[in-house]
Amino acid sequence: MRRIVGAWFGVALWLLTGASAMAQGAAPNALAEAIDLAADARLAAARGVPLVVLYSREECSWCEKLKREHLAPLARDPAMPALVRELHMDRATPLIDFDGRRTTSADFSQQIKARFAPTVMFHGPEGTALAEPIVGFRLADFYGAYLERAIAESRSRLRHDRKPDSRS
Repeated sequence: MRRIVGAWFGVALWLLTGASAMAQGAAPNALAEAIDLAADARLAAARGVPLVVLYSREECSWCEKLKREHLAPLARDPAMPALVRELHMDRATPLIDFDGRRTTSADFSQQIKARFAPTVMFHGPEGTALAEPIVGFRLADFYGAYLERAIAESRSRLRHDRKPDSRS
């Protein structure tokens, strides 16, 4: 009887350890989901960084590759030059848009004209566009440079917009 109990305990422990390892393996690529874009834009502005939003789809292998290779490491960086969120274009997830209105992620994606996945957009306060969106995962070898350039451009625009108006 002890052998049977011990065997079942071993199997249960193995299953729990395996499930935990699988969950940990998936977590490094996860991005915070966009739920309240108005609040996220305010938080990003307070930090002086752009709000970077990945517009993705459920079965998009390029979206997963983009998250794994570029956006998840960016989001984990303590000196992060951006606030990163993911918005699923093909889900009717409740969402608060930049104006504080209730909508869904699918409807908002159509409104903002995010048609292809992956699309990365760079937003400032009130949802203003700070840089050209990066549509697709073209030229994967150069994607990091495209992303860095767009974030640098976004941060520059944020700094410029913060300066007091000298025209009095």
